Amino acid sequence: MADYEPTIIAFVCNWCTYTAADLAGTSRLVQPPNLRMVRMMCTGMIDPKYIIKALLEGADAVLVSGCHPGDCHYINGNLKARRRMKLLKEILPRFGFDERRLKMTWIGASEGIDFAETARQMTAEIKELGRNDLRTRMVL
Repeated sequence: MADYEPTIIAFVCNWCTYTAADLAGTSRLVQPPNLRMVRMMCTGMIDPKYIIKALLEGADAVLVSGCHPGDCHYINGNLKARRRMKLLKEILPRFGFDERRLKMTWIGASEGIDFAETARQMTAEIKELGRNDLRTRMVL
């Protein structure tokens, strides 16, 4: 498992976290290539089905990241997302997934350093957690 590299699907807000990821890249900050970004206009648009589907199709983890509370471009979309993610973390074990495979963060547009650190930290945590059990049972 030394060569194991997790696949992390990142649903990110167009206005904050995506911009921070762009800043991290243009600033040439070191970050692992494990994140597969899905740019959403707002984290409030993320249906929990998207997250469950990503995990069922073999992603090792899912990151949801958006604007800080109070800074949402769509007023309260990030607060809706926070409520959904809290409930989803409670249901994930029923699908056979460890709740640590889902993480939600707040990363503002000017926080490229925080984005790169979050990517490194989450990759390390998921490497330690190991492969998605469903992925090991699937023929890829």
